[in-house]
Amino acid sequence: MKPEEFLQKIEVELKISKNSLHTIENYLICNRSFLDFIKKTPEDAVEDDVKFYLSENMTEKSTSSIIVFLSALRYAYLNLLKKDITLGIKRPKKDKKIPDVLSKEEVKKLIEFAEAKKSRLMISMLYACGMRVSELVNLKLADLQFAEKVGYVKQGKGKKDRIFNIPNFLIEELQEQIETQKEKDSEYLFSGPNGKLTPRNLQKIVVLASRKAGISKNVHPHTLRHSFATHLLENGVDIRLIQELLGHSDLSTTQLYTHVSSEQLKKIQSPIDNLMEK
Repeated sequence: MKPEEFLQKIEVELKISKNSLHTIENYLICNRSFLDFIKKTPEDAVEDDVKFYLSENMTEKSTSSIIVFLSALRYAYLNLLKKDITLGIKRPKKDKKIPDVLSKEEVKKLIEFAEAKKSRLMISMLYACGMRVSELVNLKLADLQFAEKVGYVKQGKGKKDRIFNIPNFLIEELQEQIETQKEKDSEYLFSGPNGKLTPRNLQKIVVLASRKAGISKNVHPHTLRHSFATHLLENGVDIRLIQELLGHSDLSTTQLYTHVSSEQLKKIQSPIDNLMEK
């Protein structure tokens, strides 16, 4: 089988399995890069080829990138050739890095320094509702129910639907945005310069605002989701409720986001204080 035919078949299998466009794109990139490197037909690829590719191309890559690469190959070869050329390769453990989190003042500055009214509203939504970039990009006008002050994330990560609360602070601006989009005959809450808003559009807006605000942290859209979870924890919200709001299937994922609660840590008194008071 020629590499191009193999890649086309992978794409078909991924689409049939209802994988996201992001997953499809990543899996195709990984398999194409691998085949370009080994200069073999897919049928002739073996485990040693995978190991050689990893050693030559991925020693400086993140753990998550390596895991995605191996998953992409495993999916393709199991589904199309009924063999797993990654079977004997040990997966690296996921890095448990503490994510950057903005203080409440930094969130406020980020919103204030966004260039346009629509940009401020999008950043506000990312933070206020703990949304992923893909969820905000795909949010439709019909997903907002102002009578109940709730919205619905449809088919988020893991193909799960979930509810979010619409903050009173944003209701008027959101209603104005809806009217603007209706005039454009758009079904989406936000659109970009060339039609549908893209994650890249949103990334640029957040990064630019953080630079103008003089925030030294590495700020990206997901930083606002981390901050949302952490600030809720600091406000005393139960972690299981935060898990539901974030749409996490595993509580341990939520705990990773909220380990950075500096306000909670500040409340812990060192035992030497009590010792020396006696």
